[in-house]
This record gives sequence, structure tokens and C-alpha cells, in this order.
Amino acid sequence: MRAAVAGLRQPRHVPQLRPPRADLHRCRQGASAMMLSALDSPRQQLAEIDHALLWSALLLLLGGLVMVYSASIAIAEAGRFTNHQPGYYLIRHSIFLCIGLVAGAVAFQLPLTAWQKYAPLLFMVGVVLLAIVLIPGIGRDVNGARRWLPLGFANLQPSELMKLFAVLYAADYTIRKINVMHDLKQAFLPMFGAMALVGILLLKEPDFGAFVVIISIAMGILFLGGLKARMFALLIVGLLIAFAVMIIVSPYRRDRIFGFMDPWADAFGRGYQLSHSLIAFGRGELFGVGLGASVEKLFYLPEAHTDFLLAVIGEELGFVGVLTVIALFAVLVQRAFAIGRQCVQLDRLYPALVAMGIGIWMGVQSFINMGVNVGLLPTKGLTLPLMSFGGSGILANCVALAILLRVDWENRQLMRGGKL
Repeated sequence: MRAAVAGLRQPRHVPQLRPPRADLHRCRQGASAMMLSALDSPRQQLAEIDHALLWSALLLLLGGLVMVYSASIAIAEAGRFTNHQPGYYLIRHSIFLCIGLVAGAVAFQLPLTAWQKYAPLLFMVGVVLLAIVLIPGIGRDVNGARRWLPLGFANLQPSELMKLFAVLYAADYTIRKINVMHDLKQAFLPMFGAMALVGILLLKEPDFGAFVVIISIAMGILFLGGLKARMFALLIVGLLIAFAVMIIVSPYRRDRIFGFMDPWADAFGRGYQLSHSLIAFGRGELFGVGLGASVEKLFYLPEAHTDFLLAVIGEELGFVGVLTVIALFAVLVQRAFAIGRQCVQLDRLYPALVAMGIGIWMGVQSFINMGVNVGLLPTKGLTLPLMSFGGSGILANCVALAILLRVDWENRQLMRGGKL
């Protein structure tokens, strides 16, 4: 895979699904303008995209809407700031979802060349937003973390947008450095500096989970772009050592690690969230206790509609429900990498890295969230992509999937003999 991506510097023939015959050439010339114009219609665009990717994403979004309502109805009804409205989070999540879908529809119309052109600018905007959120009086503090910018009607979480910007920027950076990927100084150190700056800002919030996801995106794209395996392995070891140091020097992170290792040793303290998450999965068994019948969401399990939504799914829909969610994410990630491989065959390096970068993002974040919920990983504060409550996350996820669908659509256009 990596050799194929790195080899994109060599021109190759673009495959045609329907190579024209000589006797049909004149006829096709007369109809080409009309055909390409028809392909621009929304109806035709929907027919020209990956349906497995589209339906898996839509099912996750709709399933998330249902489960956010189920997980949040109790705390919404009891909360004063929600005006005791049971559907408070449902309404807000629906609004966020509509905004995300509209933003995705707009993003789908932009060619990948435009995203590549503005990738460095978007990355700089993301860095500025991460810096602004740390300014006292501007960034909003919630549970000891300053991660949000209040916009009046909602709160913007820059770290969620930064994940998307990191994909676009890392792919563009890899293309610009493709000829020096063997050189640690030229290929890696500039990206290391950019990621170190982002990491410092995120750890100041603190948002260690977002930092892990963004580093995974950048490293994954560099590796796919041709970074030597030995160099990549050394960098991974270095990152693991850095993560270990950050955990050791932070009492807060140490408590989370030890609480994750044995939640029952302090079930009413540092192991409280995980112990109740495990209880929820245990109650769900194979088929669950039924939609809306969760007990753990009734003020026992904190953040049931955000970080621990999967635990509520496990309790209400059982192992079958959790397995369905995992399968949908697996389809989504597999299609992202399949689209990326198709780009490689079409000599489209930037779209290939963007598609695979989105796959890395969705795969890593969903894996970490699921691992936290079942006790395989320490609590990171990461939501379940496409499903958990959160406007910034839904917006970034919808735009990312729209870009992925656009990559697939452009591939199909080229394979049909059309132009972008």
C-alpha cells in the first residue's frame, strides 16, 4: 500500500470503466456535454457515490439521534438549565445534525483541489482557535477543562474541527514532501513542530484524547505517504515514551490510569464511571433490556449521552446492538480505505491520503471510545463519532464524510471518462 502511494510520482494510465470504441467517438462527442451536465444534478450525484459508505454513515447518525434522546431524557427532565424539558438534548442534537448535513452538502460541492489549496490556511485557523479558547474570559470552563468557545446559541469546540484540519493539512504536507520522505529532518521535523504546537495547546485545555487522535492522523498519513518503516517505528517508540512521561507527571492522568486498571478498587471514586459502564453492559446481556429501559442512565452513569453512549446502547440493545454499531464503523472505515486505494490506481495522491486519513480518524476515535467504555483503555474524554451528543463533533464528522463522498464521486467521474 505504502509503496503504491509513494509511487504516485510516476505517471500511469488512468483506467476506464467504459473505454470508447472508435466508431462511437463522434457520437459521444456530441453527447458528452449533456452527460456531464446531468452528472452535476443532485439526483445523479447521489447515484454516483458509494452507497455502502453513505448508508453506514446515515444509520450511525440516525441511531445516534435515537440513543442520545434515550440516554439524556432523565437528566434533561431533571435539569433546571434545560427548563425540565425531556426533549432538550434531542432538539439540540437534531439542530446540530441538520446544520452538519447542510454543511456536508456544501462541502460535497467543493473539489478536492480547493481543499488542498486552503489546507494550510485551515490548519492555521485551527491553531488560532485552539489558542483563543485558552484565553481567560473567552474560553468556557466545564468540569475543570477549557475546551469551548461560547457562541451564544451553542459552544464551539475547536479540537473537533482541528481533527478535520489535521487530515487536510497532513495530506497536503505529505504531497509537498513526497520526494524527501526518506529524510527525517526534511520530512518529519517540520510536521513534528506543527503537531507539537497543537499538542501543547490541547494539553493546556486539557484534551489528551483529541491530541492522541490528531497525532494518530498525522503519523498515519505520513506513514502511508512513504515514511520509512524503521523511522516510523522509532517515532512511535518516542511518542509512547512521551505519553508515559505526561501520565507520570500529571496526578490527574495517573488517577485515570489506576482507576482504569482496577475500577472496583475505588468504585465510588476514580473508578466510578467505568464501574457503572461495565454494570450497564452486564445488564444488557445479549439483546438488551429494551430501548429506553436503561437504569444506569438515571443519574448513575456520568456523560451517558456523550462519552459513554455505547454503554447505554449495550444496556438497552445488548451485545447485538453493540456489535451492529461496531459493524457499521467497520464498513465506514473499510470503504474509506477502499476509496483511497482507488485514488492510488487513478494517480490521485492528495485525495487518496485524505480518504485514508478520514478512515484513520474515524477508526482510531471510535476504537478509543469503545475501549474506554468496556474498560480496555483509560478514560480519554472522547465521544463516539457520528453518534454522541455534541454540535462541533457532528459538524466536523459530517463535513469529513462529505469530503470522502466527494473523493469517491470524483473517482467515478474519471473512471467514466469525464472531467472534474
